[in-house]
Amino acid sequence: MIYLDNAATTPVFPEVAKEMFEILNTTFGNPSSIHNYGRSASKVVRQARHTIAEILGVPARNLIFTSGGSEANNQTLIGYALANRDKGNHIVTTAIEHHSVLHAVNYLRDRHGFDVTFVPPHADGSFTADLIAEALRDETIIVSTMYANNETGQLLPIAEIAELISPHQAVYHVDAVQVIGKIPIKPLELGIDFLSASAHKFHGPKGVGFLYHANFAFDNLIHGGEQEEGRRAGTENTHSIVGMAKALEMSAENFETNFNKVTALNSQLLSELSEFDFYINHFGNKVMPHVLNIGFPNMNQDLLLMKLDLQGVAISTGSACTAGAIEPSHVLAAVYGHDDKRLKESVRISLSDMTTSAEITEFVQILTNILKK
Repeated sequence: MIYLDNAATTPVFPEVAKEMFEILNTTFGNPSSIHNYGRSASKVVRQARHTIAEILGVPARNLIFTSGGSEANNQTLIGYALANRDKGNHIVTTAIEHHSVLHAVNYLRDRHGFDVTFVPPHADGSFTADLIAEALRDETIIVSTMYANNETGQLLPIAEIAELISPHQAVYHVDAVQVIGKIPIKPLELGIDFLSASAHKFHGPKGVGFLYHANFAFDNLIHGGEQEEGRRAGTENTHSIVGMAKALEMSAENFETNFNKVTALNSQLLSELSEFDFYINHFGNKVMPHVLNIGFPNMNQDLLLMKLDLQGVAISTGSACTAGAIEPSHVLAAVYGHDDKRLKESVRISLSDMTTSAEITEFVQILTNILKK
């Protein structure tokens, strides 16, 4: 098997799996219980929180553990909007966001009467901070953008957007799911007020993530207990939280090495594909090397994925959250329009630091056989 769908999820580090298994067997108490078993569980959760906080350079008390990036996005957008609607009813986001953002703001619009602006990219697909600045109104209370696009790898100008927003009352939320664990991120230095992350994108377990928040008032999304300092009810997912912290710690120790490796793999892939007729859906000046969105003229994406799958190769057409849906990529549609044939030809190949050079070569050989038939 050749796994090249790391933007959907990454393999778990063996060291992470081992530590999680140890916690499951030895530290199974409820962190909210006051007996020794509970105190032991509470301690490892606290240690994990401090590990993540130190990597991000933020106070540990400003981290909320969640079930993943989607919950963190919903918690921010719905929680902040409902708690602060006396300041305004306008939300700004982009047309290329993950559906956990797009659907959350649509819910706020349709059920609670908020006004939402979906900012499209420039005609060439690039995205500049001035596009967000032009969308701001006096009544805007929150701006939400992704750090890197999950379908194309495009990096948005986070620091520039934050700087333009800073004089405004609006808070800035960043969906950092596709960059956490891949590049260093310091929310306080970047001017980020809320930041969402998910462990399974950086070799941690599925079903756990976190939200960094600055000191702003926001409503709880989940009610029923006083966990997470009363901000998110529910018994903590102890072994997964520990696994997430371990995965982020391991990734942070090798940021530069891993980034350079993935960059080299990306270059190798493009070099070995050079004999074929293909195009790259590359937008903006900065792109994460982990994601390559390409199209082969007149090759239907669904047919190509099926043939690759039969040969033991896993890639995708875009977001895993829309897999199986008949709608084309909303990200590519925001650039090309809904009727462009590229929406049916493009596939996403996504790499990780666990991908090998040999796998790239084998993938290209398999792809060669398919495309030449």
